[in-house]
Amino acid sequence: MVHAVATPATDRPVRPARAGLVVGRGVGPAVTRHRVSRRLRHLLRPRLEALPAGTDLVVRAQPPAADATSAQLGDDLDAALARLRLTD
Repeated sequence: MVHAVATPATDRPVRPARAGLVVGRGVGPAVTRHRVSRRLRHLLRPRLEALPAGTDLVVRAQPPAADATSAQLGDDLDAALARLRLTD
């Protein structure tokens, strides 16, 4: 699940896009939550560069993320970002 706030181009700050992760206890024990966080963080880095400056993302991991491969997480992340249609 991805939520985003894009600042209008006229008010857009100079700062790059940024993201926050929410990986709750429903995903699994601490070891699993940290593994999911590391994977998502790694997958988000190159994708943030493609977003407009000033965009704020919140990525919330759902319980199925615990058993997903990195490729599956990347595909889900791409699909969620495509649905947001964040462009300059």
